[in-house]
Amino acid sequence: MISMIIRRLFQLVLLLIGISFLVFASMHLAPGDPASIIAGPTASSSDIDAIKESLGLNKPFLVQYWDYLKNVLQGDLGYSYQTKQSVSEAIAIRFPNTLNLAIASIIVAIVIGLVAGIISALKQNSWLDVFSTVFSLGGISIPNFWLGSILILVFAVNLQIFPVGGLDAPFWTIEGMQQLILPAITLGTGSAAMIARMSRSSMLEVIQADYVRTARAKGVKESSIIGVHALKNAMIPVITVIGVNFGALLGGTIITEQVFAINGVGRLMIDAIASRDFPMVQGSVLLVASLFVLVNLIVDIIYVFIDPRISYDN
Repeated sequence: MISMIIRRLFQLVLLLIGISFLVFASMHLAPGDPASIIAGPTASSSDIDAIKESLGLNKPFLVQYWDYLKNVLQGDLGYSYQTKQSVSEAIAIRFPNTLNLAIASIIVAIVIGLVAGIISALKQNSWLDVFSTVFSLGGISIPNFWLGSILILVFAVNLQIFPVGGLDAPFWTIEGMQQLILPAITLGTGSAAMIARMSRSSMLEVIQADYVRTARAKGVKESSIIGVHALKNAMIPVITVIGVNFGALLGGTIITEQVFAINGVGRLMIDAIASRDFPMVQGSVLLVASLFVLVNLIVDIIYVFIDPRISYDN
């Protein structure tokens, strides 16, 4: 187990270096000059050249990347071109909102997805199964911006049950729950649909296994068969889907944060891209990529506790 964790962490470092290069290159290849944006429309060419020199943008591309990489390896993500604020500080201020939104969304997805998937498997070919299938198809197909706008219109504007937007409290507080319920449903619906489909297929496979039939033949209660034997073994692929979706939610909050005016990392990234703020974009992407890989590492560790037959010692 320890060797696997060390190996994965080493792979994480290599992966992040590769991601940093791709993001660095794509930002420099994208149209638009950050020095021109900073200088303004009335700036002269000499003013733009002076800004490029002060920011190091006049150096060769590989030299710029090497300087950036050295700073990142020392824990320095640089400073924003626009606000001169430390990238690390800017992300640290906004990341709690993104984390709160992602956690609330995955909770919604797990509760809805697991319940729908398990009931659908136990009531195969019933109207509940059909409803679950339709829900899964709709959840994957409906765009976040459309669903979020409809929820705001119905529950915030017309019924005035929940606030229109904003987030300034943790998700476990009453105020935080009220602010997060609509964006969490918006962001978590797609993940709930995928969890429901995986839960259904995994449960169908498990409840038809020989050991489940043997347990029924011995007179074991159906609730014990489902809750103790079947569900635990069916959770392995479901946990994979939950882990992947949680990692994706951490980096996929951009649209939802825009719709609900949540001051998170996704919104920060959009503003940074629009202003060609290279350090801010690169720092935000590195954070999201790191979290995604770490979440998948945690999922692999959880496997061992759920199923002792799984081992990473070889």
